[in-house]
Amino acid sequence: MSPELKQINELLVIVYNDIIDLEEKQLKAENFSDLSIKEIHTIDKIGMYKKKTATDVAKELSVTLGTLTTAIDKLVKKGYVERLRSEDDKRVVKLGLTKKGRLVYRAHESFHYKMINQVIEGMNDDEVSALTSGLKNLHSFLIKE
Repeated sequence: MSPELKQINELLVIVYNDIIDLEEKQLKAENFSDLSIKEIHTIDKIGMYKKKTATDVAKELSVTLGTLTTAIDKLVKKGYVERLRSEDDKRVVKLGLTKKGRLVYRAHESFHYKMINQVIEGMNDDEVSALTSGLKNLHSFLIKE
């Protein structure tokens, strides 16, 4: 492996770990210390506006429905998520965020917005395009594995 490729590999590992650590620290500082990173990402996938079924959220998180149900039960108990009966079909249950859940969603979104702006600061359009292309390639690799 060339020195450049080795450096890219090392940076990807470091950046991944730093993002997880910083997300945890930021959310604890904002009084959401009762949440794990997985729970925060579940809240993120439920989203702010459109109510989703558990099946939809499980697919987005690439987890089983059983795994998601357990996570949702915990988030409901903690007051971040609510289960809502569909207006169209009372047999269908959709997931939504409570006021507390929406606060977490916004804090998480703000963290990511600041992070992305820091990443592209000082880059020109070609550099941003190259970074985007590389990240798409990485994502393609990860979903195939």
